[in-house]
Amino acid sequence: MKKNLFRAIALLAVAGLINACNNSAPQMDEASVTDESADGMKIAYIVIDSLTSQYEYAKEMSIELEKKRTNAENTIQSKTQQFERKAQSFQQKLQNNGFTSREQAESEQASLQREQQNIIALQQRLEAELANEQAKFLQAFQDSLDHFLTDYNKDKKFDMIINKAAILMAGDRFDITEEVVNGMNLRYKKGSEAAADSTQTN
Repeated sequence: MKKNLFRAIALLAVAGLINACNNSAPQMDEASVTDESADGMKIAYIVIDSLTSQYEYAKEMSIELEKKRTNAENTIQSKTQQFERKAQSFQQKLQNNGFTSREQAESEQASLQREQQNIIALQQRLEAELANEQAKFLQAFQDSLDHFLTDYNKDKKFDMIINKAAILMAGDRFDITEEVVNGMNLRYKKGSEAAADSTQTN
């Protein structure tokens, strides 16, 4: 299996995460941001790269997905190496007239072909599973961000929140990334502790 296939999926996941946040413009407000645009709108932005690198859930999921990607690569690599050894042995045996009959050679060749097809099928299944896991992560991240901003903006009253990646230039006073990161981490910690307590109780 080509390692680039799994790396490409990982890169697409990061790109998808950024695009998802670009396409989502939930309203929110930040108390420290008092400047308004010419139209009287209160605007702020989030640095998505900083959010994904500091949000504990995103960090944990990135590590977990990387482990799964590595395990998948190692599994396919191991099976491919085993197949290559068998194929090489078959070729040597064929060249040295090591088969007692043509039927025996054809039978072993058919077995190798089935094994190769199984490896390809396994590779496709692992790639699909990894892509599905990353899609779930992206959706969970987006839901977490949306829910946090909805509650956050009940008091803050921003008219617009945008991803800084979509802005050519903006002053630091509009940056609310740190507070969003802290708030989401606090919420995630409370949720994790509540889940742990519930598990222990049961």
